[in-house]
Order: sequence, then C-alpha cells, then structure tokens
Amino acid sequence: MDQRTSGADAPIRTNDAAPALIGVLCGLSAALFWALGFAGTRHGLKVGFTPVDLLVHRYVWSGIAFLPLVLRAGITDLCGIGWSRGLALMVLGGPVMSLISYTGFLLVPLGHGSVIQPSCATLGGLLLAALFLKEHISASRLTGAIVIVGGLCVIGAESIGHIGADGVRGDLIFVLTGFMFAGFGALLRHWRVSAVSAALVINVLSLLLLPIYLLTGGLARVAAIGVTENAIQALAQGVLAGPAALYLFAVSVQRLGVARAAVFPACAPALTLLTGWLLLGEPPTALQAAGLVTVLCGFYLAQRQR
Repeated sequence: MDQRTSGADAPIRTNDAAPALIGVLCGLSAALFWALGFAGTRHGLKVGFTPVDLLVHRYVWSGIAFLPLVLRAGITDLCGIGWSRGLALMVLGGPVMSLISYTGFLLVPLGHGSVIQPSCATLGGLLLAALFLKEHISASRLTGAIVIVGGLCVIGAESIGHIGADGVRGDLIFVLTGFMFAGFGALLRHWRVSAVSAALVINVLSLLLLPIYLLTGGLARVAAIGVTENAIQALAQGVLAGPAALYLFAVSVQRLGVARAAVFPACAPALTLLTGWLLLGEPPTALQAAGLVTVLCGFYLAQRQR
C-alpha cells in the first residue's frame, strides 16, 4: 500500500519541482543580467560613452522593438495606462532615473552603485508601502530596513574616508535613484499596472528623446567609439538588463510567487561585484564587501513575511 502510494506521488513531486526549478533558473538569470548591465555601464563610461549615449542603448533598441505592440494595443491611451501616468512612470523608472544613475558611476566605483541603489529601492519601497499604500510592515521587515541602513553606512564611510566629496555625491545620487525606483514600484501597485505593460510604455515613450539626441551630434560620437563597443552596450543595456531581465523575472514570479521571487533582485549586488571583479578587474574593497554582507542580511529580513 505504502509502496503504491509512494510511486503515485513521485510523478506529482517531479511535476511540481520542474516549474520551481525553471523559476529559480529564470530568477538567477535575471539577477545576472541586471549585474551585467551595471558592469556594462561602468565599462562604457570608461571607454568614452557619456551617460546619454548609454541611455540611448538602454531604451532605443527595445523601444523600436516594442513600438508595434504599443500601437496595436492603443497609442492614444498608452495601452490603457494613460499619458500622464505613463510619463510619470518614465521619469521614476525609465530614462530620467537611468540617466541620473549612470552619472553616479562617473564618481564612485561599481560596488557603490550596485549596492546602494537596490538597497535604497528596498528601503523606499517599505516606507512608501507603509505611508502611501497603508500596508502593514512586520517587525522582521523593519529590522531588515535598519540592517540595510547599517550596511549603507559602512559603504558611505568608504566614500567619506577614501574618495572624498565626489564619492559622497555619487553615493547620494544612488540614494536618489533608489528612492525614485521605489516610487515607480509604488505607483505600479497603486495604479495596478503590470510590469510588462509599464516596460512597453516606458521604452516606447523614450523614443521621444531620440530626435534631440540625433540633433546634438550623439550619433557621430558613438560611431567614433567603434562597432564592437557599441555592440557590447546594445547587448548589455538594450537586451540583457532591459527586456530580457524583465521577462525572466516575470516568469520567476509566475512560477514561484511574488514573495519567493523577491529574493532574486537582492542577488544582483553580489553578482555585480563578482562580474565587476572578473570582467572589469575591479575587486571589491574590504568595506564594500562588509557593506554588501550587511545589506544582504537586511534584504533577507526585509523580504520575510513575519
């Protein structure tokens, strides 16, 4: 009897495990693609791209690809989102936020932006959830927020002690962009806009900035850098860190649920430090590593339900 029951249960367990495994692989791949986007940004700035050049690579290619989808869904109301809401989302989670973030990498090492921005997005998300969305914040999440602040203070100490005023300004830029992205997430939940719809609209609206870029000589500037470097940025920014990561994360949410999938964005800072070390030759300092470990502990506590 037990043997028959065990044999009958085995296919069920296998069938349950397959979607979960796919969800985990998709979530980890999304985190890796976000990390590669951060590393690509740092590399691009080093070889001569400006923040605006990287912005074009990040949004124009996907904007062109998504334009037919938005036109089919309805351009007059932007896929049901509306122009006013679409523009607000574009500022908080699109090219405006990205441009400010890219500028920060001109001032501080890769490890600062890759840890501070996601951390402040988490902190801002908790704050807005409590004040704006009127959600209950558990003791565990509050403790996680406090631990994250401690990790940020460790990283900030490096800026004050070793980099100087530019380091402090760079860190504050990532604090700002982290809170901007938190506002983006809060508005998505408040307006009940799906992440996929928001991505379509933001990328297509970003095409409105392309004529200004062309008129200011941007095309000649990026052409002078070479085909190879432009191809790297088109892949890192326009494909991996953008639509590919979003799609993979959406699959992860579908297979694992929101709570379990929320772990994967928290992996991005560690993967960014690792890829920056392996691909760019920028090993993390002791303070960056200590800050990262502290922040990851805070992420874990902040994502618990209790």
